[in-house]
Amino acid sequence: MPRNLDIALLRAFDAVVAAGGITAAARLLNLTQAAVSLQLKRLEENFGCRLVERHRAGIRLTPQGERLIGQARHLLHQNDEVWASMKAPAFAGEVRLGMPSDLVRPFGTPVLRRFDRAWPQVRVTIVCDTSGRLLEQLDRREIDLAIVVQPDCAAHGETLRIEPLAWVGARNGTAHLREPLPLSTGDETCPHRPIALKALAAAARDWRFVCEVASFEAICAPVEADIAVSPMLPSTIPDALEALKESAGLPPLADFYVNLYLPRAGATDIASELARQIRELHAE
Repeated sequence: MPRNLDIALLRAFDAVVAAGGITAAARLLNLTQAAVSLQLKRLEENFGCRLVERHRAGIRLTPQGERLIGQARHLLHQNDEVWASMKAPAFAGEVRLGMPSDLVRPFGTPVLRRFDRAWPQVRVTIVCDTSGRLLEQLDRREIDLAIVVQPDCAAHGETLRIEPLAWVGARNGTAHLREPLPLSTGDETCPHRPIALKALAAAARDWRFVCEVASFEAICAPVEADIAVSPMLPSTIPDALEALKESAGLPPLADFYVNLYLPRAGATDIASELARQIRELHAE
């Protein structure tokens, strides 16, 4: 016969583990210490085993507790997602998400799939441009939110991930050996371009442009043809290309931030929901 888990007991267990003790967990849950102790005891009775051991330094998970904590947190996350989904308004309409073209495949595809399952009545429009121009469009309210690439993050943005910029070439290619070094990059608004040029100047490596355009597909074409190299984020490298190893002799490049921005004057409800799902996707 199936038996049901009590989410409140799992939440108490998770809080005890996260806080390192029952007293601290009680403060987190806004419950009395006795109530949290009782919930933990009931959970242990349900499973017929000890989940935590008490000692002077706090608590320590038993082997059974170690096995449970990951699954408990997964169930709590699913429970909270269901509540958020059912309590949210019935969204409909359109939301405009801006991102550079190189981020569409690794970042856009998964969030579009996830958001469409949750809100099939909402039409998500992808607007592609360089990061700087997208932030200008966001300020003008021409788009509703933006995922951009920057060397840092502004105070009103939030960082989704940090990646080291990499030199990229064709698989088993030799373009990196040419003199001057042939480059394929975005135009003057591309955030990768000045970093790459500064690194080459510091290394006294001569270079020339083969391509300088805002289209990621156009940037990749000469690289795939093995007549140029390009600075890219590792997550955006197409299958036909590869990150060059240190032995290629090109200078190291800086870290870059993939940041999420909403309008400073207040986002729409649909944009806020899409931003929430973007955050959750990158936290998984």
